[in-house]
Amino acid sequence: MNFQTVLNDIYNHVVSVKDKGTIASYIPELAHVDINNFGLHLKIKNGEEYGVGHYNKPFSIQSISKVLALALAASQKGSTILNRLGVEPSGHPFNQLALLEIENGIPRNPFINSGAIVVADILVTLFENPVESFLNYIRDLTGDKNINYNPNIAKSEKESGYRNYATANLLKSFGNLHNSVEEVLDYYFMQCALEMTCEQITKSFHLFANKGKCLFEKTRLTEQQVKRINAIMLTCGFYDEAGEFAFEVGLPGKSGVGGGIVALLPDNYVITTWAPGLNEKGNSKLGMLALEQFTTKTQLSIF
Repeated sequence: MNFQTVLNDIYNHVVSVKDKGTIASYIPELAHVDINNFGLHLKIKNGEEYGVGHYNKPFSIQSISKVLALALAASQKGSTILNRLGVEPSGHPFNQLALLEIENGIPRNPFINSGAIVVADILVTLFENPVESFLNYIRDLTGDKNINYNPNIAKSEKESGYRNYATANLLKSFGNLHNSVEEVLDYYFMQCALEMTCEQITKSFHLFANKGKCLFEKTRLTEQQVKRINAIMLTCGFYDEAGEFAFEVGLPGKSGVGGGIVALLPDNYVITTWAPGLNEKGNSKLGMLALEQFTTKTQLSIF
C-alpha cells in the first residue's frame, strides 16, 4: 500500500474543509495558534515513516500527555495505581466535578482531569523532580533531547485553571491526593504544556503498538500493561466522544485540546494528527475526520 499517497489524499481533502472547528481559547495562550495548521504523521512498526503538512511543527500536546504519564506511573507502581482510579468511561466532559463527588473521590478513569491529577500525584510522590523526570522519560522514549515544555502555556493554565484547582481540592478532601494541591498542579500544568510534533508523538507512542518496547526495543511496560492502557484509550481516550471515535475510526487513541490526536493499531502502526480547531466535545474536528478517512481507506483498524 502506498501510504504517502493515502496521507496526501487525506491532506488535500481535509485542508479544503471550511468548518475547521474552534480554538481552545479557555487556555488564553492556546488562542494564538493558527487554526489553519494541519499535520499528519504515520510510523509503521517496521520502521517506515510518512508525513504530510505541519507534522514537524511543535504544538501543545495537552491531554495526550496523560497516556505517557500513566505509562510512567504504571512502570513504577504496577496495577496498584488502580486502587485510586477506575477504568470506566465517564460519559461526561473531561473537567466535570459532580461525578467525583458522587463516587467518593475515585475518578472514573485516568484520562479525565481528576484521574490525570491523581496520576500526577503519584508521580510527584515517586520523583524528587517530577517535571524533569517526566521530560527525561519522553526524551528517552523518542531519543529526542529537543522536546521541552512551554512555560508560557503552563503559566496560562495555572492562571486560568480554576476547575483543576477545584478538582484537586475535592480529591484532597476525599484523601485521594497525597501531596499538596499546589505541588501536584504545578507539575500537572507543566506536563500538559509539553510541546511535541506529530512525528515526536508518534515515536513516543511506539511502545503501545510494540508490546511495551520503545523505539530502541527497551521494555518499558509489560504486555499486560500495554493491553490495559490501550483498552482505556479505546474506551476513555476521547471523553464523552470515545464511542464515536471507536465507531468512526476504530483505534485506541488519545486527544488533547491543543488539537492533537494520536491513535494506533497494535503490532502495526502509530498515527498522529494535529489540527487545532476543536468540535463541541473538545476533540480536533479535522483530526477526527482525517483518522476516519485513514482507517476507511486502508482498512487497518482493530475491527
